[in-house]
This record gives sequence, structure tokens and C-alpha cells, in this order.
Amino acid sequence: MGPLQFLTSATVTIVAGKGGVGKTTVTAVLARAAIRQGLRVLVVELDGKPTIERLLPGIEVLQLSATAALAEYLDTHGFSRVAKRLAKTGVIEVVAAAAPGIDDIVVLGKIKQLEMSGDYDLVVVDGPAAGHAISFLRSARSLMDTIRGGPVHTQAGEVAAMMTDPARCQVVLVTLPETTPVNEAVETAYALEDRVGIHLGPLVVNGVDQGGVLPAESAESGSALRLAAEFRNARRTMHATECARMADELALPQIHLPLIAGSQLSADDIEKLADAFLQVSAQ
Repeated sequence: MGPLQFLTSATVTIVAGKGGVGKTTVTAVLARAAIRQGLRVLVVELDGKPTIERLLPGIEVLQLSATAALAEYLDTHGFSRVAKRLAKTGVIEVVAAAAPGIDDIVVLGKIKQLEMSGDYDLVVVDGPAAGHAISFLRSARSLMDTIRGGPVHTQAGEVAAMMTDPARCQVVLVTLPETTPVNEAVETAYALEDRVGIHLGPLVVNGVDQGGVLPAESAESGSALRLAAEFRNARRTMHATECARMADELALPQIHLPLIAGSQLSADDIEKLADAFLQVSAQ
């Protein structure tokens, strides 16, 4: 699958993964790569963190919260004054807590609205961490089972229709080439397929230490250079082993993004990773 085919296989791509695996980084990489392919792109940030805007200068980013989505839903259904009053008093949060899944369904409903607008070729969603991803993505079916009629049931049905249509929506799981993140990615993938019925795109393995075996033995025994080379060799072996294990357990293609050293990625780093993504996915 070439990069353009992958990026346009669904209008909405929800990026999910265990906390700390680089979910926001991959969201930014997909968006930047899509822009380079000439697509009209919108990035939706659910966590309300400013990181994504720093990584993607010049790309449209929408900060979307459950409170804002529910207030907009009420406003568009003729309850503008009520919505403003509820937002000020905090009752919206109470409603969300009293009806589990309501907050998720209004967020997904807004994403569905953006998908149906025709304004974008690709909507990339920096989704929730893996622990919340299953309940978040399953909220439509859960509400359809518990609420048998009315506007909420209709909204849930429309969201479920979007999420189970592979031409409209896909989930891209992000992981690191390490034992625990790989285990969680495998478990999440099976749970999403079995309980949500959503299409899974390629797995993105972030932070892969690539390259061949370094000649550690050429450095003096016990030297810093020798220890560093031995460490890199051990890490590269572990990364290759975990990627191979994941390939055995999940019949999904993998896209590997190279490791970039540093405590904080920059917009320039995202450009480099977008280069790597386009090269790897085109192979």
C-alpha cells in the first residue's frame, strides 16, 4: 500500500496507543505526510494539550472537548441558552457522568460531522490512550443498546455507521518495540476488532533503533565507546525481536518510524519522520 493509498483509505483516522508510545507524534507525522500528498487535512486534538500545534505549524488543528461538543450539540438543536447556562454551572459534566458514553458520543458525533462536511480529505484524530480507546470507540454501540429511541439513539447509530465503514474510518495503533507496549497493542487490536468492529490500519512502531550490528569489539574493553556500542546492539536486537513477535501475533502491516534522540521533538523532527513514513509506506 503506497502512502497516498493508505492516507486516503478512510476519511477519519483515529490514532490510539498506550500512554508514552508517541501517539501525538504519529498523529503529527500522518498529518504532515498527508499535507505533502496534497490532501486537505484537519487534526483533532482530544486531550487539549498544545503539543500538536507546536509540532504542526500551518496545519489546521481543532481542540475538541466533551463539554464543548455537548454544548454545540445542544446549541444546534435549539437549546442555545440552555447550553450556555449548563456550561457555566458545570451541569454538562454531571450529565456526562450520569449517562456513561454521552461525553464520548458527542465527541464522535462532532468528528462524524466534520467527516461528512466534505471540507477535508483526511481528519486525523489524536485519540485517547489505549485504556480509554476501547470504551471511547464502543460508546456508540453501548448507547444504542441502552437508549432505544430519540436523538441520542439516532446520533449513536450514525456514529456507529461511520466507525464500521472502512471507507470512512480506521484506527491506527501506535506502539514501541518493547515487550509491554507490544503486548498492549496486540490486546487492544483484538479487542477493537471483536468488540467495536472497526477497521484497523497498519501498526505504527515508533522509536525503532534501526541499523546493523556495530563493531563493539573494535573498541577497548570496558571503554565508554564499547559499552555504548554494546548497548545499541542489544537494543536493536530487542527492537527487531519485538517487531517480529508482533508480526506473528497480528496479521497487520507495520510501519517503523526511526528513533530520534532528544527529550522533546520539534517541528523539524516531524518533517524528518514524515520523510521516513513516506519512504517506508511506499516500499
